[in-house]
Amino acid sequence: MVSLFFYMFIMKVQKFEDLIAWRKSQDVAVSIYFEFNQLRDFGFRDQIRRAVVSISNNIAEGFERRTKADFIRFLHIALASCSEVKSMLYLAERLNYISEDFKIKLLQMTIEVSKIITGLIKSIQFS
Repeated sequence: MVSLFFYMFIMKVQKFEDLIAWRKSQDVAVSIYFEFNQLRDFGFRDQIRRAVVSISNNIAEGFERRTKADFIRFLHIALASCSEVKSMLYLAERLNYISEDFKIKLLQMTIEVSKIITGLIKSIQFS
């Protein structure tokens, strides 16, 4: 059964593109795609790309499921993908694929996305 809050949430947010978490996770994906575009370590490049795209895709898919439980489940998956990207950024710096400054910039972006997703989860859970 879908709660009144969820209906009100859906009324305000008509489509997943309206979600700040989705928009900001797309920004992170674009930054990572551009930064790792020329990387010759194809396995690493493909894995970080899959992980970063998974963030916004899971937010979108969960939103479209239209149930509170499914949305929360997919938000947790998006959060896990965000953690995977963060882990890979540390490794990318250690492998000299990116500079420390760029790692910090991307980590700040992913931390912001994680906080937004966590807040969204809490707001849905406690409605």
